[in-house]
Amino acid sequence: MSKKVTVIHWFRKGLRVHDNPALVKAVDEAINRKAYLRPIFMLDPGIIKWMTVGANRWRFLQETLADLDKNLRKLNTRLYVVRGNPKELFPQLFEKWNVELITFEHDIEPYAVKRDQILLKDAEKFNVEVMIEYSHTIFNPELVIKKNKGSAPMTYQKFLSVASELKVPPPVDNPNKVPKSCEPELDDTEKKCKDCYDVPTLKEMGVNKEELSKTSKFPGGETEALRRMYDKMKQTDYICSFEKPNTSPNSLEPSTTVLSPYLKFGALSARLFYQEIKQAYKGRKHSQPPVSLEGQVIWREFYYCVASVTANFDQMKGNRICAQIPWAHNQSYLDAWKHGATGYPFIDAIMRQLKQEGWIHHLGRHAVACFLTRGDLWINWEEGQKVFEEYLLDADWALNAGNWMWLSASAFFHQYFRVYSPVAFGKKTDPQGLYIKKYVPELKNYPAGVIYEPWKVSLENQKKYGCIIGKDYPHRIVDHDVVMKENLAKMKAAYAKKNSDTSQSEKRKAESPIASSSKKKNSVDKYFKKK
Repeated sequence: MSKKVTVIHWFRKGLRVHDNPALVKAVDEAINRKAYLRPIFMLDPGIIKWMTVGANRWRFLQETLADLDKNLRKLNTRLYVVRGNPKELFPQLFEKWNVELITFEHDIEPYAVKRDQILLKDAEKFNVEVMIEYSHTIFNPELVIKKNKGSAPMTYQKFLSVASELKVPPPVDNPNKVPKSCEPELDDTEKKCKDCYDVPTLKEMGVNKEELSKTSKFPGGETEALRRMYDKMKQTDYICSFEKPNTSPNSLEPSTTVLSPYLKFGALSARLFYQEIKQAYKGRKHSQPPVSLEGQVIWREFYYCVASVTANFDQMKGNRICAQIPWAHNQSYLDAWKHGATGYPFIDAIMRQLKQEGWIHHLGRHAVACFLTRGDLWINWEEGQKVFEEYLLDADWALNAGNWMWLSASAFFHQYFRVYSPVAFGKKTDPQGLYIKKYVPELKNYPAGVIYEPWKVSLENQKKYGCIIGKDYPHRIVDHDVVMKENLAKMKAAYAKKNSDTSQSEKRKAESPIASSSKKKNSVDKYFKKK
């Protein structure tokens, strides 16, 4: 056991040095207390068992950790990567390192909440002080909810209204350099294992390199995050005129910032990004939420806020804001969708880009999500959520679940009759089908007029173009025009049942002596009733 006390900063998300108030607290307290400082990251092998993470995202995390270690070394410290389950390791570390204080950033995800509750009990047991900071979002969700009289705003516009009355905390300065006296003395075991705290390799993470894209198109790390952000901020006209619906889901290079993976891991501060956007707007005419660049940041805040107080937010059952829709299970359809083999070139191109690069445009996500659920395949949105969680670099628990509920018309959005066409939607921004030719090379010789609907091409011309449908590229698994009408009828029936159940519930509450004496209403029920 160390005689000198230790201060720990625990990196979970927030994998950055800039605007990291919990890290700043740890550095300052270590200096003031004349304590050792250990910035740690816990690599829990158990995650691999219960969370499906694709190779590209593991690489992004590995690159992010390596960059974080490099940036910490500039401050005269380093990243200590500890292997094991936090619930088991912290009691050992508290005793071994003589820990006096631990700092970390608040997290809303259910598994994180349970994990942190256990940590707090262990900290109390070992007389370890805990400091928690809110910096993963620009607004503290708890303050938004408090401002909204104890409930989360259930519409984007309501969230905007409530949040407009709150002050966005400015980014904090980078930590001070750490004096030599705060560098921990290694014990005999640690000295023998010189690399035991090093950043893990891809091999240690269990990554199959054959599943990786050839190049890391979006390298992980704070350094890359800041470079990308500041490069974008130089394009003032782009920042001020940005409107999400006017960007292209199928451009050959991203038409948006692609900062979402860095925000998800906290390699980029949301508060710094927001501040830079507002600075670019000053004195200039600019677009407005929800479609503006600022509006995209607010969407993230909205979903985080609702998710923080909604049980089972990432599931249909037991989720009080989610419509209970009788989805079907069809594994062959799901597999075809996941692997880009539905026979609809626009849909397949998006899903193949997702698997190859770990990112797809937001409107591309709209198209494939609608196709999987209410548009064509009538498969539960939870299945799509799992695939996105596996492949997306920016797979963020709250946003992933929220957007899937939205696109399946299960919550937030209820105009279920507005369906994305797997043919016409892509043609609007890419009439020549260049995007399809890049990601579905089987169809590279198909002309613009038919590349979105190859099933209409005669066998003679299929041979001429070098791709026979059903042999070199799959037949379409459903007829969109037919199944869309069938699914609309199913959605109509599901909504009728939901409305009936809601009405019955409201009636029972009204007839209840307890309910009739209370003026308090359930904000979620009121929201659905209005919609």
